[in-house]
Amino acid sequence: MLYIVSTPIGNMKDITYRAVEILGEVDFVLAEDSRRTGILLKHYGVSNKLIIYNDTNKERKTSGIIRDLLNDKNIALVTDSGTPGISDPGFYLVRECVKNNIKVLPIPGANAVISALVCSGLPTDRFTFYGFLPKKPGKFKELIDEANSRTETAIFYESPHRIIKTLKRLNDQIPDKQIVIGRELTKKFEEFIRGKVSDMYTQLKDKKLKGEIVVLLN
Repeated sequence: MLYIVSTPIGNMKDITYRAVEILGEVDFVLAEDSRRTGILLKHYGVSNKLIIYNDTNKERKTSGIIRDLLNDKNIALVTDSGTPGISDPGFYLVRECVKNNIKVLPIPGANAVISALVCSGLPTDRFTFYGFLPKKPGKFKELIDEANSRTETAIFYESPHRIIKTLKRLNDQIPDKQIVIGRELTKKFEEFIRGKVSDMYTQLKDKKLKGEIVVLLN
């Protein structure tokens, strides 16, 4: 079977006992980045074979992985951080497993979307996760228009290199919207910044934010 194993999004302690057990018991581990996953496994004294599985090689690798699973191998899939299948190639493999009647089991744990949402102070009863914001201005505007037309909280991922540019675009389009930026979640310099889009842009436009970022709008 295929195990979808959640790993820490920052703090190394945010992993379940079950996840550590599974990572040590499976025949091998599929990882986006062998270096990052290797550090995690070493931290918990887990020794296992790592195979790279990412957006670049997923189409080439998947058929062999499916063959291994059909031959009674047990495999764990991990992402760089958090829960696999969220804005990463995990979806592609899970879909192929379902097509081949291969059992897929979740090993729950850390997730940046949910962690940011529950601490945001924005409504949590309904929300939409849009993944990474588009780079092209037209696609960006279209997506923000869609999110703005709804009442639920909208959640996006963004890189620290693009966040100021994103805030400028949001300020041009929806300056009065409430925004929360969560960065460095679960790490030493974890931070939530809250306010109106216009105020946020004024406050941060000359600063350099570091770390992975979750943006929430309502």
